[in-house]
Amino acid sequence: MEDLTEVITCAEFHPTHCNTLAYSSSKGAIRLIDLRQSALCDNHSKLFEEHEAPGSKSFFTEIIASVSDIKFARDGRHILSRDYMTLKLWDLNMDSGPVATFQVHEHLRPKLCDLYENDSIFDKFECCLSGDGHRLATGSYSNLFRVFGCTSGNTEATTLEASRNPMRRQVANPTRPTRTLTSLTRAVRRGGENAGADGNGNSNDFSTKLLHLAWHPTENSIACAAGNSLYMYYA
Repeated sequence: MEDLTEVITCAEFHPTHCNTLAYSSSKGAIRLIDLRQSALCDNHSKLFEEHEAPGSKSFFTEIIASVSDIKFARDGRHILSRDYMTLKLWDLNMDSGPVATFQVHEHLRPKLCDLYENDSIFDKFECCLSGDGHRLATGSYSNLFRVFGCTSGNTEATTLEASRNPMRRQVANPTRPTRTLTSLTRAVRRGGENAGADGNGNSNDFSTKLLHLAWHPTENSIACAAGNSLYMYYA
């Protein structure tokens, strides 16, 4: 175990090609393999990862880069990945970088030391896509989950609370265009004004977290697990 430098964190089969498997690692990489080539998955056909800018690495860089979940889009063209800070959308035909990045926990960056001390930095949040591939969702703290639009011209960035009386809040932050050939938009949240608050100025409760959620494959409904309760939402 002392020599172990990287572990597999998640694996997912392609929705239509049963020979194609994707798996993620604790170093922030996603590897695509073709099971027709070999039954031993020690070689990959494609590697998806985003490199840190020179000089920007810190003690926490590798921890927050660890991919906690990946999901194929229903069309099989894209992969959605979740690390501690962001959601990333990848195009299987372009391994140079994600086609879109959605900021989820950027407002927590000044508190990484505290999150490391209380082990919250190791929380594994899941992600999901709508059946039509137009929206993405992932969980956060205080039993909140975020929904982002990812189609051309859709700047949706909504925060909902998993409770009997959910509070819907629209984030009115400007968006920035992606740097790729596609026309997907990038939803950016900023929370630097209050390091202990989310993009809406709400304080975070690190003892309540929404780690698990799933989008219905054909209907526009989401199931969220928060605490000992399961909440279902239909939009």
